[in-house]
Parts: sequence; C-alpha cells; structure tokens
Amino acid sequence: MAGDGEGAAAFAAAKAEWLGGSGGLPLLRWWRASGGGELLRGWDAVRAGAVAPALAAVSGACLAMSAMLLAEAVFMAAASLVRRRPERRYSAGPLGAQDGEDEERGLLGYPMVLVQIPMYNEREVYKLSIGAACGLSWPSDRVIVQVLDDSTDPTIKDLVELECINWAKKGKNVKYEVRNNREGYKAGALKEGMLHAYVQQCDFLAVFDADFQPEPDFLMRTIPYLARNPQIALVQARWEFGNLLTGILGRFCS
Repeated sequence: MAGDGEGAAAFAAAKAEWLGGSGGLPLLRWWRASGGGELLRGWDAVRAGAVAPALAAVSGACLAMSAMLLAEAVFMAAASLVRRRPERRYSAGPLGAQDGEDEERGLLGYPMVLVQIPMYNEREVYKLSIGAACGLSWPSDRVIVQVLDDSTDPTIKDLVELECINWAKKGKNVKYEVRNNREGYKAGALKEGMLHAYVQQCDFLAVFDADFQPEPDFLMRTIPYLARNPQIALVQARWEFGNLLTGILGRFCS
C-alpha cells in the first residue's frame, strides 16, 4: 500500500512539473505559455465534478434495466411452465361441415366475420394489409373486409379505393368507407364503421392496423375460441415484426 501511495505522489509531482516547470520540449513550453495547463486542470475539475457522476448514473441505469429484463425473462419462463395453454383450457373444435353433413349447411357453421382496417395516408403498406385481409382462409361469403380510409392525400385515397375495387372483382366482399371528418382519428373511424347496416349481420370482429399482415389461418386459429366459448370476449394474437433485424427499435421491441 505504501508503494502505491509513493507511486501516486510521484505521478502527481511529474504531472505538476510537466504543467508548470520551465523545461520540456518546445511544444510543451508553448502549451504551458498558452494556458494549456490551466485548461487541463479545468477539464480535470469538470470530469471529476460532472462527467464521472453522469457516467456513474448511466451505468446504474443500464444495470437496473438489465436486472429488469432478467427478472422478466425469469418470470416468463416460470409462467410458461405452470400455465395451461389456451388449447387445453378452452374448447376450439373445427368449424364448418363435419362428417356426414351437407357442405352448404357446413358453410353456415362459419360465423360471419367483419375485418376492419383503418387507414391514414398509408401509401407504403395499404396493398400489403388489404391483400393479407382478403387472403384470409375463410369462406368468402362469411367475411366482410371493411377498409376505413381517413387519408387526406387524394392520390392515396384513389389508390386505396382502386385496390379495394380490384379485390372485389376477384370475388372478395370488400367495403371501402370514407367520412368527411377525422374525429377520433383511427378509433373514431372504427366506431363509425360499426354504424353501417351490413355490420349487423356479423358475429365477430377482427381489427388490423394498416401495417398488419395477418397469416392466412388467423381466423381459423382464433374464431373457434370465440365461437365455442361464450365466456371469451377477446382473443389477442402475438405480434411479430417484419423488419425485426433492420433497425435498433425493431430488435429492441422483439
């Protein structure tokens, strides 16, 4: 320990000599003459009084976040071991025609589903979301795809409407709806969309945002839980990210 103290004292003396002594190289003499020594001492004071505490606070915050993530991972792992999976807790039998049943009667076994997609100037994703909704594996006469377009760009509105028309020509039941205000924004559009007369014939509702791309079997995997279990009012599916590895935010959210 004494050796460490002597070494520190020697280093401090050498530093003081370098900053304030009369010898040294020309560059060092210029540095001292121009006030560089005072600047360095000022930086030492700032580093000790502000930089070091700030770095310590950031390090503490990072450690706290790491502890939170670890606790969450442990909790989720424990929960996955003890909880019962939904398919074991609830009945979710197949819909449609069963063995020996008439096929037309079996189609009536599929509940009527309304799929809502609210949009607002969604130039980049409108085709993907509308196409995914129209591609759901469900009898075409038992599902209505309702596109609620609040776009303020006339060009985008025309593109979205044209996309709906194209899918309607392919036999899909697509409704393109607009309104003359944006009250309530997307939530308001969803609410107003429920006021149309054709909605009354629907038994269940699926809502996808404009950038969602549901898998084709989404309704087949979710609607049976609602149809077979009247005590269930909502089924929330897990989100996945299409740009998971292309940005820091996507990797963080995953």
